[in-house]
Amino acid sequence: MNPFTKTLVASGAIGHRRLVKFTANDGEVALATAPTDIIAGVTDFPSGAADGERIDVILFGPAEVVAGGTIAPGAAITAGAAGVAVAAAPAAGINNVTAGFVLAGAAAGDFVRAFIQRGSIQGAA
Repeated sequence: MNPFTKTLVASGAIGHRRLVKFTANDGEVALATAPTDIIAGVTDFPSGAADGERIDVILFGPAEVVAGGTIAPGAAITAGAAGVAVAAAPAAGINNVTAGFVLAGAAAGDFVRAFIQRGSIQGAA
């Protein structure tokens, strides 16, 4: 399966394999840095992009993303600091926007294979 990729405009500097969120401007993304950010997808642009430059974003399908901590195989992922992927683990009654799920386990700094499919989960009581 090939990923569904769209070229968008970077709001701020954005690196390769980072989670991004939509901004209030059409066709523009910024780094996703919190589990409540509306995640657009993961960047696929090896040189990264400076503010105002165009950047490719995988909106759906297979991708690699930078892990921000230990993630178990199959775990749902959400955004952490600097656009890294972290395991989604919301507290009871709290919602997290998810970017998809990982296909293998990972440690902080790893490039982890993931399937990008935005959703949300709520912490169980």
